[in-house]
Amino acid sequence: MTVYGYARVSTTDQSLDIQIAALKAAGCEKIRSEKVSGTSTNGRQELKTLLEFVDAGDVLIVTRIDRLARSIGDLQDIVRALKAKGV
Repeated sequence: MTVYGYARVSTTDQSLDIQIAALKAAGCEKIRSEKVSGTSTNGRQELKTLLEFVDAGDVLIVTRIDRLARSIGDLQDIVRALKAKGV
């Protein structure tokens, strides 16, 4: 079991530092981060990589749910994919 963290900000001038510090404090062993809009999963390469990499028994932590998805539809798709993999 690996504990993964995912951090995201919307623009390149925003900082990921607070999210990364919180994820480390929560025990994340591996953290993926990116600076890209969350309005869609398109173009979010780090999220795509993370979703491919996680496996049954792994844990995914985000600091806030809107860091993972900004729309209910995208959130549902992500949660379904994680659940199907046993994450």
